[in-house]
Amino acid sequence: MSSVTVSKATNLQELIESGWTSQSVKQEIRRNFLRQLAAGKELYPGIIGYEDTVIPEVNIALISEHDMLYLGEKGQAKSRLMRGLIRFLDEEIPYLDVPGTPFHEDPLKPLSRIAKEFIAHHEPAAVPIQWWHRNDRYAERLAPGTKFADIIGEIDPAKLAGGVSMSTEEALHFGLIPRMHRGIFAINELPELDELVQVGLFNILEERDVQIRGYPVRFDIDVMILFSANPSTFNRSGKVIPQLKDRIGSSIQTHYPVDRDHGIQITDQESEVELDGDFPVRVPYFMKEICEQITLQARKSKYVDQQSGVSARFSLANYRTMVSSARHRSVVLGESPAVPRISDLGHLYTSALGKLELDLMGSHQMSEKQVLDSIIAEAIKIVFEEYVSDHGLAEIAEIFGKGVKIEVGDMIPSSQYAERLKRVPPAWEKAFEINASDDEAVRASCVEFILAGLYSMDRISRSQVHGHSAYEL
Repeated sequence: MSSVTVSKATNLQELIESGWTSQSVKQEIRRNFLRQLAAGKELYPGIIGYEDTVIPEVNIALISEHDMLYLGEKGQAKSRLMRGLIRFLDEEIPYLDVPGTPFHEDPLKPLSRIAKEFIAHHEPAAVPIQWWHRNDRYAERLAPGTKFADIIGEIDPAKLAGGVSMSTEEALHFGLIPRMHRGIFAINELPELDELVQVGLFNILEERDVQIRGYPVRFDIDVMILFSANPSTFNRSGKVIPQLKDRIGSSIQTHYPVDRDHGIQITDQESEVELDGDFPVRVPYFMKEICEQITLQARKSKYVDQQSGVSARFSLANYRTMVSSARHRSVVLGESPAVPRISDLGHLYTSALGKLELDLMGSHQMSEKQVLDSIIAEAIKIVFEEYVSDHGLAEIAEIFGKGVKIEVGDMIPSSQYAERLKRVPPAWEKAFEINASDDEAVRASCVEFILAGLYSMDRISRSQVHGHSAYEL
Protein backbone atom coordinates (compact mmCIF):
# COMPACT_ATOMS: atom_id res chain seq x y z
CA MET A 1 0.00 0.00 0.00
CA SER A 2 1.18 3.56 -0.70
CA SER A 3 2.83 5.24 2.25
CA VAL A 4 0.84 8.43 1.54
CA THR A 5 -2.63 8.59 3.04
CA VAL A 6 -5.53 10.55 1.58
CA SER A 7 -6.23 12.11 4.97
CA LYS A 8 -3.20 13.01 7.07
CA ALA A 9 -3.03 11.27 10.41
CA THR A 10 -2.26 13.43 13.42
CA ASN A 11 -1.46 10.62 15.83
CA LEU A 12 -0.17 7.07 15.74
CA GLN A 13 -3.61 5.48 16.15
CA GLU A 14 -5.01 7.32 13.13
CA LEU A 15 -1.94 6.35 11.11
CA ILE A 16 -2.32 2.66 11.96
CA GLU A 17 -6.04 2.76 11.16
CA SER A 18 -5.32 4.38 7.80
CA GLY A 19 -3.40 1.28 6.71
CA TRP A 20 -0.12 3.14 6.22
CA THR A 21 2.90 0.80 5.99
CA SER A 22 6.62 1.35 6.42
CA GLN A 23 9.01 1.20 3.49
CA SER A 24 12.71 1.93 3.18
CA VAL A 25 13.60 5.07 1.26
CA LYS A 26 14.99 2.97 -1.61
CA GLN A 27 11.81 0.89 -1.77
CA GLU A 28 9.78 4.10 -1.79
CA ILE A 29 11.87 5.56 -4.64
CA ARG A 30 11.70 2.30 -6.59
CA ARG A 31 7.90 2.13 -6.23
CA ASN A 32 7.31 5.72 -7.32
CA PHE A 33 9.86 5.50 -10.12
CA LEU A 34 8.25 2.39 -11.62
CA ARG A 35 4.81 4.01 -11.45
CA GLN A 36 6.01 7.14 -13.23
CA LEU A 37 7.91 5.06 -15.79
CA ALA A 38 4.81 2.96 -16.51
CA ALA A 39 2.68 6.11 -16.83
CA GLY A 40 5.07 7.56 -19.42
CA LYS A 41 5.83 10.64 -17.30
CA GLU A 42 8.88 12.84 -17.82
CA LEU A 43 11.37 11.37 -15.37
CA TYR A 44 14.25 13.83 -15.47
CA PRO A 45 13.07 17.33 -16.44
CA GLY A 46 15.81 19.53 -17.85
CA ILE A 47 18.23 16.68 -18.60
CA ILE A 48 19.23 16.87 -22.28
CA GLY A 49 21.31 14.42 -24.33
CA TYR A 50 21.38 11.53 -21.87
CA GLU A 51 18.36 9.62 -23.20
CA ASP A 52 20.38 6.73 -24.65
CA THR A 53 23.38 6.76 -22.31
CA VAL A 54 23.15 7.98 -18.72
CA ILE A 55 19.40 7.80 -18.04
CA PRO A 56 18.99 4.04 -18.71
CA GLU A 57 21.81 3.35 -16.23
CA VAL A 58 20.22 5.57 -13.57
CA ASN A 59 16.87 3.88 -14.13
CA ILE A 60 18.33 0.42 -13.62
CA ALA A 61 20.22 1.56 -10.50
CA LEU A 62 16.96 2.90 -8.99
CA ILE A 63 15.16 -0.36 -9.68
CA SER A 64 18.12 -2.21 -8.12
CA GLU A 65 17.86 0.00 -4.99
CA HIS A 66 21.53 0.95 -5.24
CA ASP A 67 23.56 3.75 -3.75
CA MET A 68 25.10 5.56 -6.74
CA LEU A 69 28.28 7.26 -7.86
CA TYR A 70 28.12 9.79 -10.70
CA LEU A 71 31.46 9.91 -12.51
CA GLY A 72 32.14 12.81 -14.85
CA GLU A 73 33.93 16.10 -15.45
CA LYS A 74 32.56 19.39 -14.17
CA GLY A 75 29.40 20.74 -15.74
CA GLN A 76 27.87 17.39 -16.76
CA ALA A 77 24.63 17.73 -14.74
CA LYS A 78 25.74 15.36 -11.97
CA SER A 79 24.24 17.50 -9.22
CA ARG A 80 21.06 18.08 -11.22
CA LEU A 81 20.63 14.32 -11.64
CA MET A 82 21.13 13.69 -7.93
CA ARG A 83 18.74 16.44 -6.86
CA GLY A 84 16.20 15.25 -9.41
CA LEU A 85 15.70 11.98 -7.52
CA ILE A 86 13.58 13.93 -5.02
CA ARG A 87 10.68 13.60 -7.47
CA PHE A 88 10.58 9.84 -6.78
CA LEU A 89 9.99 10.33 -3.06
CA ASP A 90 6.46 10.43 -1.66
CA GLU A 91 5.21 13.98 -1.43
CA GLU A 92 5.09 13.66 2.38
CA ILE A 93 5.78 10.92 4.91
CA PRO A 94 4.74 10.74 8.58
CA TYR A 95 7.20 10.96 11.44
CA LEU A 96 6.98 10.86 15.24
CA ASP A 97 6.71 14.32 16.78
CA VAL A 98 8.61 13.28 19.92
CA PRO A 99 10.78 15.83 21.80
CA GLY A 100 14.47 14.94 22.06
CA THR A 101 14.82 12.53 19.14
CA PRO A 102 17.34 13.71 16.51
CA PHE A 103 15.62 11.83 13.68
CA HIS A 104 12.46 11.98 11.62
CA GLU A 105 11.39 8.67 13.12
CA ASP A 106 9.35 6.08 11.26
CA PRO A 107 6.20 5.83 13.44
CA LEU A 108 6.11 2.06 13.05
CA LYS A 109 9.88 1.48 13.33
CA PRO A 110 11.31 3.99 15.82
CA LEU A 111 15.08 4.32 15.80
CA SER A 112 16.16 6.11 18.97
CA ARG A 113 15.74 4.98 22.55
CA ILE A 114 13.80 8.18 23.32
CA ALA A 115 11.22 7.42 20.64
CA LYS A 116 10.89 3.77 21.63
CA GLU A 117 10.33 4.65 25.29
CA PHE A 118 7.82 7.37 24.41
CA ILE A 119 5.72 4.92 22.40
CA ALA A 120 5.99 2.29 25.13
CA HIS A 121 4.60 4.69 27.75
CA HIS A 122 1.80 6.31 25.71
CA GLU A 123 -1.36 5.13 24.07
CA PRO A 124 -1.22 5.30 20.23
CA ALA A 125 -3.78 8.13 20.24
CA ALA A 126 -1.41 10.17 22.43
CA VAL A 127 1.62 9.75 20.14
CA PRO A 128 1.71 12.83 17.88
CA ILE A 129 2.49 12.57 14.17
CA GLN A 130 3.87 15.25 11.82
CA TRP A 131 4.56 15.10 8.07
CA TRP A 132 7.90 15.54 6.31
CA HIS A 133 7.87 17.02 2.78
CA ARG A 134 10.08 15.41 0.14
CA ASN A 135 11.90 18.71 -0.60
CA ASP A 136 13.32 18.56 2.93
CA ARG A 137 14.45 14.95 2.62
CA TYR A 138 17.51 15.74 0.51
CA ALA A 139 20.85 17.06 1.81
CA GLU A 140 24.08 17.69 -0.05
CA ARG A 141 27.65 18.31 1.04
CA LEU A 142 30.86 19.30 -0.76
CA ALA A 143 33.66 16.94 0.32
CA PRO A 144 36.65 19.33 0.70
CA GLY A 145 36.88 20.45 4.31
CA THR A 146 34.18 18.08 5.53
CA LYS A 147 34.92 16.53 8.92
CA PHE A 148 33.74 13.32 10.54
CA ALA A 149 31.55 15.27 12.94
CA ASP A 150 29.84 17.08 10.04
CA ILE A 151 28.33 14.05 8.38
CA ILE A 152 28.65 11.22 10.93
CA GLY A 153 28.67 12.78 14.40
CA GLU A 154 30.65 13.55 17.53
CA ILE A 155 30.51 13.22 21.32
CA ASP A 156 28.72 16.29 22.68
CA PRO A 157 30.82 17.72 25.57
CA ALA A 158 27.87 19.70 26.91
CA LYS A 159 25.87 16.50 27.33
CA LEU A 160 28.79 14.80 29.07
CA ALA A 161 29.02 17.75 31.41
CA GLY A 162 25.34 17.26 32.20
CA GLY A 163 26.06 13.73 33.42
CA VAL A 164 25.16 11.70 30.34
CA SER A 165 27.27 8.56 29.89
CA MET A 166 29.67 8.62 26.94
CA SER A 167 28.60 5.12 25.92
CA THR A 168 24.96 6.05 25.31
CA GLU A 169 23.33 7.54 22.25
CA GLU A 170 22.18 10.58 24.24
CA ALA A 171 25.84 11.69 24.47
CA LEU A 172 26.11 12.03 20.69
CA HIS A 173 25.59 14.94 18.37
CA PHE A 174 24.63 13.34 15.07
CA GLY A 175 25.88 14.57 11.71
CA LEU A 176 24.04 15.03 8.43
CA ILE A 177 23.76 11.39 7.37
CA PRO A 178 22.04 10.10 10.53
CA ARG A 179 19.81 13.18 10.49
CA MET A 180 18.83 12.33 6.91
CA HIS A 181 17.43 9.00 8.11
CA ARG A 182 14.61 8.14 5.61
CA GLY A 183 16.02 10.59 3.06
CA ILE A 184 18.73 11.11 0.42
CA PHE A 185 22.25 12.34 1.17
CA ALA A 186 24.72 13.39 -1.56
CA ILE A 187 28.46 14.05 -1.37
CA ASN A 188 30.14 15.99 -4.18
CA GLU A 189 33.82 15.39 -5.04
CA LEU A 190 34.13 12.13 -3.11
CA PRO A 191 37.93 11.70 -3.63
CA GLU A 192 38.52 14.91 -1.66
CA LEU A 193 36.88 13.41 1.42
CA ASP A 194 39.20 12.72 4.35
CA GLU A 195 40.10 9.02 4.70
CA LEU A 196 38.68 8.85 8.24
CA VAL A 197 35.33 10.09 6.93
CA GLN A 198 35.47 7.54 4.11
CA VAL A 199 35.88 4.80 6.71
CA GLY A 200 32.77 6.09 8.48
CA LEU A 201 30.86 6.04 5.21
CA PHE A 202 32.03 2.52 4.49
CA ASN A 203 30.59 1.44 7.83
CA ILE A 204 27.25 3.10 7.06
CA LEU A 205 27.07 1.52 3.60
CA GLU A 206 28.05 -1.89 4.94
CA GLU A 207 26.21 -2.10 8.28
CA ARG A 208 23.94 0.97 8.22
CA ASP A 209 25.17 1.83 11.72
CA VAL A 210 27.25 4.59 13.33
CA GLN A 211 30.51 4.32 15.27
CA ILE A 212 31.75 7.49 16.96
CA ARG A 213 35.08 7.56 18.81
CA GLY A 214 35.05 3.81 19.24
CA TYR A 215 31.53 3.61 20.64
CA PRO A 216 29.35 1.51 18.35
CA VAL A 217 25.82 2.88 18.28
CA ARG A 218 23.70 0.39 16.39
CA PHE A 219 21.07 2.13 14.30
CA ASP A 220 19.29 0.74 11.31
CA ILE A 221 19.90 3.97 9.39
CA ASP A 222 17.72 4.21 6.31
CA VAL A 223 19.33 6.52 3.75
CA MET A 224 20.16 6.54 0.06
CA ILE A 225 23.71 7.83 -0.41
CA LEU A 226 24.83 9.45 -3.67
CA PHE A 227 28.35 10.47 -4.67
CA SER A 228 29.88 12.51 -7.48
CA ALA A 229 33.50 12.54 -8.62
CA ASN A 230 35.82 13.42 -11.48
CA PRO A 231 37.12 10.17 -13.05
CA SER A 232 40.74 11.39 -13.08
CA THR A 233 40.79 11.82 -9.29
CA PHE A 234 38.45 8.95 -8.41
CA ASN A 235 40.65 6.44 -10.23
CA ARG A 236 43.87 7.81 -8.77
CA SER A 237 45.42 5.34 -6.37
CA GLY A 238 44.81 6.12 -2.71
CA LYS A 239 42.16 8.81 -3.22
CA VAL A 240 39.20 6.56 -2.38
CA ILE A 241 39.58 3.55 -0.09
CA PRO A 242 38.88 0.25 -1.92
CA GLN A 243 36.33 -0.89 0.67
CA LEU A 244 34.19 2.18 0.01
CA LYS A 245 34.42 1.77 -3.76
CA ASP A 246 33.32 -1.84 -3.39
CA ARG A 247 30.17 -0.88 -1.46
CA ILE A 248 28.82 1.61 -4.01
CA GLY A 249 26.07 -0.18 -5.90
CA SER A 250 26.20 1.55 -9.30
CA SER A 251 28.66 3.87 -11.03
CA ILE A 252 27.06 6.15 -13.60
CA GLN A 253 29.35 7.65 -16.25
CA THR A 254 28.21 11.11 -17.40
CA HIS A 255 29.48 13.01 -20.45
CA TYR A 256 29.32 16.30 -22.29
CA PRO A 257 26.72 16.80 -25.08
CA VAL A 258 27.55 14.52 -27.99
CA ASP A 259 26.52 17.09 -30.59
CA ARG A 260 26.28 20.87 -30.93
CA ASP A 261 22.49 21.04 -31.11
CA HIS A 262 22.18 19.40 -27.68
CA GLY A 263 24.64 21.93 -26.31
CA ILE A 264 22.56 24.78 -27.75
CA GLN A 265 19.40 23.34 -26.20
CA ILE A 266 21.13 23.21 -22.81
CA THR A 267 22.33 26.80 -23.16
CA ASP A 268 18.87 28.03 -24.17
CA GLN A 269 17.37 26.22 -21.19
CA GLU A 270 19.93 27.20 -18.56
CA SER A 271 21.06 30.69 -19.58
CA GLU A 272 17.94 32.43 -18.20
CA VAL A 273 18.61 35.35 -20.56
CA GLU A 274 15.59 37.60 -21.13
CA LEU A 275 15.45 38.22 -24.89
CA ASP A 276 12.27 40.31 -24.86
CA GLY A 277 11.35 43.35 -22.78
CA ASP A 278 12.24 46.99 -23.39
CA PHE A 279 15.52 46.13 -25.09
CA PRO A 280 14.87 42.94 -27.09
CA VAL A 281 17.61 40.74 -28.49
CA ARG A 282 17.38 38.55 -31.56
CA VAL A 283 20.10 35.88 -31.72
CA PRO A 284 20.85 34.41 -35.20
CA TYR A 285 21.17 30.65 -35.00
CA PHE A 286 24.66 30.74 -36.50
CA MET A 287 25.80 32.87 -33.54
CA LYS A 288 24.41 30.26 -31.15
CA GLU A 289 26.28 27.62 -33.14
CA ILE A 290 29.55 29.55 -32.95
CA CYS A 291 29.13 30.10 -29.20
CA GLU A 292 28.62 26.37 -28.60
CA GLN A 293 31.34 25.40 -31.10
CA ILE A 294 33.79 27.46 -29.04
CA THR A 295 33.06 25.14 -26.12
CA LEU A 296 33.40 22.05 -28.31
CA GLN A 297 36.77 23.26 -29.60
CA ALA A 298 37.94 23.98 -26.06
CA ARG A 299 37.08 20.38 -25.14
CA LYS A 300 39.27 19.16 -28.00
CA SER A 301 42.12 21.64 -27.68
CA LYS A 302 45.55 20.25 -26.89
CA TYR A 303 46.22 23.47 -25.01
CA VAL A 304 43.43 22.84 -22.49
CA ASP A 305 43.66 20.35 -19.62
CA GLN A 306 41.02 17.83 -20.66
CA GLN A 307 41.11 15.99 -17.33
CA SER A 308 39.76 19.14 -15.71
CA GLY A 309 37.09 19.43 -18.40
CA VAL A 310 35.28 22.42 -19.89
CA SER A 311 32.00 22.93 -18.08
CA ALA A 312 28.63 23.77 -19.59
CA ARG A 313 28.98 26.94 -17.50
CA PHE A 314 31.65 27.99 -20.01
CA SER A 315 28.97 28.04 -22.74
CA LEU A 316 26.43 29.75 -20.49
CA ALA A 317 28.78 32.54 -19.42
CA ASN A 318 29.96 33.16 -22.99
CA TYR A 319 26.40 33.22 -24.33
CA ARG A 320 25.31 35.74 -21.68
CA THR A 321 28.32 37.94 -22.46
CA MET A 322 27.63 37.83 -26.20
CA VAL A 323 23.97 38.77 -25.72
CA SER A 324 24.84 41.49 -23.21
CA SER A 325 27.38 43.04 -25.58
CA ALA A 326 24.71 43.21 -28.31
CA ARG A 327 22.18 44.70 -25.89
CA HIS A 328 24.73 47.29 -24.72
CA ARG A 329 25.28 48.40 -28.34
CA SER A 330 21.53 48.48 -28.93
CA VAL A 331 20.89 50.77 -25.97
CA VAL A 332 23.79 53.14 -26.71
CA LEU A 333 23.05 53.44 -30.45
CA GLY A 334 19.28 53.29 -30.15
CA GLU A 335 18.96 50.17 -32.32
CA SER A 336 16.21 47.62 -31.80
CA PRO A 337 16.32 44.69 -31.72
CA ALA A 338 19.86 43.98 -30.58
CA VAL A 339 21.55 41.32 -32.73
CA PRO A 340 24.83 39.67 -31.64
CA ARG A 341 27.75 39.84 -34.10
CA ILE A 342 31.17 38.25 -34.37
CA SER A 343 32.70 41.43 -32.93
CA ASP A 344 30.72 40.81 -29.73
CA LEU A 345 32.87 37.72 -29.19
CA GLY A 346 35.74 40.10 -28.48
CA HIS A 347 34.31 40.46 -24.98
CA LEU A 348 34.46 36.74 -24.19
CA TYR A 349 37.77 37.20 -22.39
CA THR A 350 35.80 38.43 -19.38
CA SER A 351 33.61 35.33 -19.17
CA ALA A 352 35.95 32.65 -20.54
CA LEU A 353 39.28 33.33 -18.92
CA GLY A 354 39.55 31.51 -15.63
CA LYS A 355 37.19 28.78 -16.80
CA LEU A 356 39.88 27.20 -18.99
CA GLU A 357 42.70 25.35 -17.28
CA LEU A 358 45.67 25.21 -19.61
CA ASP A 359 47.69 22.06 -20.19
CA LEU A 360 51.14 23.22 -19.13
CA MET A 361 52.77 20.59 -21.35
CA GLY A 362 50.70 21.37 -24.43
CA SER A 363 50.32 25.14 -24.21
CA HIS A 364 54.04 25.90 -24.80
CA GLN A 365 53.81 29.07 -22.78
CA MET A 366 50.77 30.36 -24.68
CA SER A 367 48.66 32.76 -22.66
CA GLU A 368 45.00 32.11 -21.92
CA LYS A 369 44.06 34.90 -24.33
CA GLN A 370 46.11 33.36 -27.14
CA VAL A 371 44.55 29.95 -26.51
CA LEU A 372 41.04 31.46 -26.48
CA ASP A 373 41.71 33.43 -29.69
CA SER A 374 42.81 30.23 -31.39
CA ILE A 375 39.73 28.35 -30.16
CA ILE A 376 37.33 31.11 -31.28
CA ALA A 377 38.95 31.34 -34.74
CA GLU A 378 38.67 27.58 -35.26
CA ALA A 379 35.02 27.57 -34.10
CA ILE A 380 34.12 30.35 -36.59
CA LYS A 381 35.86 28.47 -39.40
CA ILE A 382 34.03 25.20 -38.67
CA VAL A 383 30.57 26.80 -38.56
CA PHE A 384 31.32 28.99 -41.59
CA GLU A 385 32.38 26.02 -43.71
CA GLU A 386 29.05 24.36 -42.94
CA TYR A 387 27.10 27.38 -44.19
CA VAL A 388 28.84 28.71 -47.28
CA SER A 389 29.75 26.95 -50.53
CA ASP A 390 33.03 27.54 -52.32
CA HIS A 391 31.17 29.31 -55.16
CA GLY A 392 29.69 31.79 -52.76
CA LEU A 393 33.06 32.37 -51.18
CA ALA A 394 34.66 33.16 -54.48
CA GLU A 395 31.99 35.72 -55.40
CA ILE A 396 32.32 37.62 -52.16
CA ALA A 397 36.11 37.37 -52.07
CA GLU A 398 36.27 38.96 -55.54
CA ILE A 399 34.74 42.12 -54.08
CA PHE A 400 37.85 42.65 -51.97
CA GLY A 401 39.98 42.23 -55.08
CA LYS A 402 38.46 45.45 -56.36
CA GLY A 403 39.86 47.36 -53.42
CA VAL A 404 36.87 47.18 -51.12
CA LYS A 405 37.67 47.55 -47.43
CA ILE A 406 35.05 46.98 -44.74
CA GLU A 407 35.50 48.04 -41.12
CA VAL A 408 33.49 46.29 -38.41
CA GLY A 409 33.23 46.60 -34.64
CA ASP A 410 30.94 45.95 -31.72
CA MET A 411 29.95 49.64 -31.47
CA ILE A 412 29.55 50.47 -35.18
CA PRO A 413 25.88 51.17 -36.08
CA SER A 414 24.22 48.57 -38.27
CA SER A 415 23.20 51.32 -40.70
CA GLN A 416 26.86 51.91 -41.57
CA TYR A 417 27.20 48.29 -42.70
CA ALA A 418 24.29 48.79 -45.09
CA GLU A 419 25.84 52.00 -46.47
CA ARG A 420 29.19 50.33 -47.10
CA LEU A 421 27.60 47.42 -48.95
CA LYS A 422 25.44 49.50 -51.31
CA ARG A 423 28.11 49.27 -53.99
CA VAL A 424 28.15 45.47 -53.97
CA PRO A 425 24.62 44.19 -53.27
CA PRO A 426 24.40 41.23 -55.73
CA ALA A 427 27.12 39.11 -54.19
CA TRP A 428 26.13 39.91 -50.61
CA GLU A 429 22.53 38.85 -51.16
CA LYS A 430 23.81 35.27 -51.17
CA ALA A 431 25.44 35.90 -47.81
CA PHE A 432 22.15 37.08 -46.33
CA GLU A 433 20.50 33.76 -47.20
CA ILE A 434 22.08 32.25 -44.05
CA ASN A 435 19.63 34.30 -41.95
CA ALA A 436 17.02 35.80 -44.25
CA SER A 437 15.99 39.24 -43.00
CA ASP A 438 15.66 42.82 -44.13
CA ASP A 439 16.59 44.06 -40.66
CA GLU A 440 19.84 46.06 -40.78
CA ALA A 441 21.08 44.63 -37.48
CA VAL A 442 20.58 41.03 -38.65
CA ARG A 443 22.27 41.79 -41.96
CA ALA A 444 25.19 43.41 -40.12
CA SER A 445 25.60 40.20 -38.12
CA CYS A 446 25.61 38.20 -41.36
CA VAL A 447 28.24 40.52 -42.82
CA GLU A 448 30.57 39.99 -39.88
CA PHE A 449 30.02 36.23 -40.00
CA ILE A 450 31.01 36.09 -43.68
CA LEU A 451 34.02 38.36 -43.20
CA ALA A 452 35.30 36.43 -40.18
CA GLY A 453 34.72 33.17 -42.05
CA LEU A 454 36.65 34.35 -45.11
CA TYR A 455 39.46 35.48 -42.85
CA SER A 456 39.53 32.12 -41.07
CA MET A 457 40.05 30.45 -44.46
CA ASP A 458 42.81 32.90 -45.46
CA ARG A 459 40.71 34.38 -48.28
CA ILE A 460 40.99 37.94 -46.98
CA SER A 461 43.17 39.79 -44.49
CA ARG A 462 42.26 41.55 -41.27
CA SER A 463 43.77 44.33 -39.22
CA GLN A 464 42.62 45.18 -35.70
CA VAL A 465 42.91 48.49 -33.86
CA HIS A 466 41.17 49.37 -30.57
CA GLY A 467 38.42 46.80 -30.93
CA HIS A 468 37.69 47.54 -34.59
CA SER A 469 38.55 45.13 -37.42
CA ALA A 470 39.14 46.02 -41.06
CA TYR A 471 38.88 43.30 -43.71
CA GLU A 472 40.49 43.52 -47.16
CA LEU A 473 42.10 41.29 -49.78
